[in-house]
Amino acid sequence: MGESGLFDGQRYELIDGDLIDKMGQKPRHSSAIGLLLRWLQSILEIDRVRVQLPIEAAGEDREWSEPEPDIAVLVELKAEHEERHPRGNELLLVVEVADSSVSFDLTRKATLYARSGVPEYWVLDLIRRMLVVHRQPDGTQYRDIHMYSEDDVVSMEGREEKVRVGRILPRRP
Repeated sequence: MGESGLFDGQRYELIDGDLIDKMGQKPRHSSAIGLLLRWLQSILEIDRVRVQLPIEAAGEDREWSEPEPDIAVLVELKAEHEERHPRGNELLLVVEVADSSVSFDLTRKATLYARSGVPEYWVLDLIRRMLVVHRQPDGTQYRDIHMYSEDDVVSMEGREEKVRVGRILPRRP
């Protein structure tokens, strides 16, 4: 359907066989992506940070899902990524910025990323002004989930560089 031009000019994401409308971003959503991007690019090589590009789901999910996280951080850039999207186990981190999609991002997306082997998944909740960090996927879910307030400091697992959660949240309205 996509190749026929049916969805030209529209943005959809395929999750569990459902086409999810990726509505236009509110300014706070795009601002949060920019803040995250600036922090990540200050600690990583720029070509390892992907913004709103597809990743390949694993196993049976591959046929029914092609998520497009707000940010994905590659372990390393590989030439084969010119022929296929990165797989979950080729990533260090996936981040979803959530305003209206918090429930979806904390349930269906978390399960999909865990099944795909994404080692670390963050949900930046703009409404509650917090960060939910998921680690240790066991093939079906994340075994370690922590919530951080805007005053807390967090880092990617195994990395020394830390960021205060409030620094990656847009200013209060």
